[in-house]
Amino acid sequence: MSPGAAAAVFTPRSLAALGAVCDLAPPPVLDDLTTVRAKDVLGDVAVLVTGWGCPSLDADVLAAAPRLACVVHAAGSVRGHITDACWERGIEVSSAAAANALPVAEYTLAMILLHGKHVLERARDFRRTRERADWLSTPHEVGNYRRTVGILSASLIGRRVIELLRPFDHEVLLHDPYVTEAEAAELGVRRVGLPELFARSDLLSVHTPLLAATRGLVSRELLAAMRPGAVLINTSRGAVVDQDALTDVVRAGRVRAVLDVTDPEVLPADHPLWDCPNALITPHLAGSQGNEWERLADTAVAEVARWAAGDGFAHPVRRERLAFLA
Repeated sequence: MSPGAAAAVFTPRSLAALGAVCDLAPPPVLDDLTTVRAKDVLGDVAVLVTGWGCPSLDADVLAAAPRLACVVHAAGSVRGHITDACWERGIEVSSAAAANALPVAEYTLAMILLHGKHVLERARDFRRTRERADWLSTPHEVGNYRRTVGILSASLIGRRVIELLRPFDHEVLLHDPYVTEAEAAELGVRRVGLPELFARSDLLSVHTPLLAATRGLVSRELLAAMRPGAVLINTSRGAVVDQDALTDVVRAGRVRAVLDVTDPEVLPADHPLWDCPNALITPHLAGSQGNEWERLADTAVAEVARWAAGDGFAHPVRRERLAFLA
């Protein structure tokens, strides 16, 4: 991983915990696997703990690591470094994607509740007028009682959002072509088609991974079908949404948007969404940050301990599931 990722994710406490279950190669962290030192280290390695900035583990790297049996990724997606050569060699792979899903789901829940109450808009008006509005005149579209929340994709994050929503008085709709009616019932949601999801949701949260089949999935037609004043929340990838179409409906005042990701990321300085009062753009902060990185490290340490004990990974990444993963 990059030195920055190592310093951020692995505190002295987590490094001590990792050192208690395996012999650690001496620092500094490897961020170039082609150097003489890297090849010397790789020659003895059975487990690679990886993170953001990990180089590709291609056939040449694997040739220098004859004992390598598993890769434990202390972050989410493994697409950037796990290659076909890893799978062909039979290397086991684990990811902390489930741990990284938790803060994203928490951010999503917070935005659902804040925007259900129209907190940001009402706070802005309060700051401008310095007067409290007549609370008995609050429109009935404000509030979190019996709102309809749509979830686009039952990914790790989507499922966690569904779980977090259970104590609230929301109807939760789900669109995911890989989820059956029985599975949806088990999740406590109603399975619907894509057009119905957009047409019925008061707040709609996108959790679809960016794949060839999902690029631009949230189309102009779907956005146009959303209820006036509905909220689109995107913590997935910006390119899942037609950015130009979203800009048009937001600027027209039809839809509110919460965007932790955009396309491109970051939007140009003169992009009209920056100045839209009904758009909240955050700097890709929903995922693990600050002390939440410790959860990633703890997950990686636990996975190494399980593997060393012969118990197998709690969070394995399967090659046959890659087509559905971020």
